[in-house]
Amino acid sequence: MSSRGSLMFVLHAHLPYVNHPEDSAFLEENWFFEAVVETYVPIISVLERLASEGIRPGVAVSISPTLGAMLENEALEDKLVLYVESRLELIEKELERAQDDPALLKTVKFYQKLYEDAAALMHKYSGDLITPLKALQYAGQIEIITTSATHAVLPLLARPEAVRAQLAAAAEDYEERFNRKPSGFWLPECAYEPRLNSYIKLSGFNYIFTESHSLDSAEPQAPGGVYSPYRTSNGLGLFARDAASSREVWSAKFGYPGDPAYREFYRDLGYDGDYEYVRPYLGSDGIRRPLGLKYYRITGPGADLSAKEYYDPEAALLRVEAHASDFLAKRMKQTDDFYASRGSRPLIVSCYDAELFGHWWFEGPAFLEAVIRKIRAERLPLQFILPSEYLNSCQEPPEITPGSSSWGENGYFDPWVNETNDFIYPAVYAATDKMIETANRFRNQDLSMLNSRALNQAARETLLAQSSDWAFLLYIGSHAEYAKGRLEAHAANAIKLLGEVIEKKVDEQALAALEQQNSVFPRLDFRVFASVSKF
Repeated sequence: MSSRGSLMFVLHAHLPYVNHPEDSAFLEENWFFEAVVETYVPIISVLERLASEGIRPGVAVSISPTLGAMLENEALEDKLVLYVESRLELIEKELERAQDDPALLKTVKFYQKLYEDAAALMHKYSGDLITPLKALQYAGQIEIITTSATHAVLPLLARPEAVRAQLAAAAEDYEERFNRKPSGFWLPECAYEPRLNSYIKLSGFNYIFTESHSLDSAEPQAPGGVYSPYRTSNGLGLFARDAASSREVWSAKFGYPGDPAYREFYRDLGYDGDYEYVRPYLGSDGIRRPLGLKYYRITGPGADLSAKEYYDPEAALLRVEAHASDFLAKRMKQTDDFYASRGSRPLIVSCYDAELFGHWWFEGPAFLEAVIRKIRAERLPLQFILPSEYLNSCQEPPEITPGSSSWGENGYFDPWVNETNDFIYPAVYAATDKMIETANRFRNQDLSMLNSRALNQAARETLLAQSSDWAFLLYIGSHAEYAKGRLEAHAANAIKLLGEVIEKKVDEQALAALEQQNSVFPRLDFRVFASVSKF
């Protein structure tokens, strides 16, 4: 059966750069370990399994440079191995504890397989999870794209030099990591404004993704709505997110993740277990934290955490199958309605945070696999297609100028600029201004190795200070002190290093410590922050 429409799945994988070699069990590093076990390993396994059976996944995966750096950080890899081993050790104890409770025992065995699979995949690739993704892209199974260097909300960077630095560092990082030039660019937080077009295009990217309501104020009007690609005046391709297909998968209130059979995220053995029993797995500080062993299901709307019932993996998978069928039925209706009214095949662009699949919505990877398999098994007139493929095969897209937008709350930039976090921007802008000024001052000078190292590290610190994650964590009140400390430290580090270079008093020992801890972008040249020369 010929295709009646196309589906484009985009999974945006990102974590802020967290690396604390001075601590063997740093709380925030668990963000990375949990995401690897629950999201990245299951998604890679799904993609490899489908490809091995001759079913092309055809999804786009955005890997942020900071996440890529963490996935290739050997010290973090060693900590990750210890993390998985400790969970397997705890699971052995849990198997014994659950012997007389069949419902619990089933779920503990399920977790045992999850962590054993993670250990096996990491062993297969010697801890380097970039390798299987590169192989899948090389084989044409997926397309990997990137985002700004440290996931900065680009419209909030006041200086064009800062925007160019975020883009240039990301493009170089991608080429170094994936051995080819990047084609697609994920706008962090889908945050768009028209002035970005020229910077993105000049950095070598061919297309971007915007929020759906960016088309509402587009000039001229977007003729195909979100069901068509577009291009900007300088030829930058543009895809708009389809809100309907995103909401069904994203929303725990209105979508699939809130189903009573699915795993409850907020109840964890780290909080439920006897303190002395779980203490060896809590880290050096002994503070209760999630251990990844969550034995309960959502149960019902409004159910108190104490009233949750045991999770049943088999029952959850039955709901996955039903939701995959429902998802595809709704996409079929979308394509049929559009085809009936326009006589052309629509494109449905479904964009998600990758961490939704597995970490926040535990059954997400199984849902992704079920959707892809059902299209093949049921011979549905839908096809998964990659962004570059679509642009190369379609007619010249209409030219438009979309309106400013993001996918944050209220649709614009509220989550990143509000009364909870606006105090951070003077420090970020001061470090950025000083970095640009100093880059202009020294860009044509012969520098000692020590001064070059200090300037390059100052550029790394400046980029890290610009990350969107610190403002967002302050906004939601999660790990707020950590976020505030990280942002202030990066800004202060940049100012200090720049001052030391100017005064010719670089503290080499302190510099080496920063190079070890904040070791992103090893090839970064501080001149990336220099202003464009005017003749």
